Amino acid sequence: MDNKAPAAQSDQKDLKSQWRKRLVEERLHLDDRLARNDALQRVMRVWLVDRPDVVIGAYWPIKGEFDPLPALFRWQEAGMEADALGASRRRQIGLPVINKLTKTLTFHTWYPGCPMEEDAYGIPKPKDTEIIEPTLLFVPCVGYGLGGYRLGYGGGFYDRTLSELSPRPFTVGLGYTHGFLPELEPEPHDVPLDAILNDNGVVWPLG
Repeated sequence: MDNKAPAAQSDQKDLKSQWRKRLVEERLHLDDRLARNDALQRVMRVWLVDRPDVVIGAYWPIKGEFDPLPALFRWQEAGMEADALGASRRRQIGLPVINKLTKTLTFHTWYPGCPMEEDAYGIPKPKDTEIIEPTLLFVPCVGYGLGGYRLGYGGGFYDRTLSELSPRPFTVGLGYTHGFLPELEPEPHDVPLDAILNDNGVVWPLG
């Protein structure tokens, strides 16, 4: 029995590596990616209407990922309009900055035109803006499976970050329909997302 468990874990690790490579390649070459992006923007905007959050963390899109920032900027603008009526607090958007020592993420204020610089992985990050603490976190999905489980790039940054945050933010995965993996099985350290949205709508939790 002791030998089977490591073998099964190794098989799952190999499968995840294959899935990542295939799904990223597919995503980069989706003929209708722009249409899918527009559809998911609409899904996000509608989903955010009833949320009470005023500080939201997101990500800078890479490798053909869905871009959440236009929808979030619209959400922020709507908050500014509400502020003028005295009905809302100032809404903030944060993007991740990697701590090289702990391999965890902090979220720094982002806004259109914000000064940016590349991190150690070549991903743009806000430069010298304040750290904020999101109550809602949008997370990119390479793939996603049953039960709200996410397939990422394998770096573990979000898992480590979420394990340390208290209170833990509400987590929402974002991805396209092609990324659904019914065979995806969680590992012992995996924590399910609270919700997953794709270009067709809300796919987790199940309605």
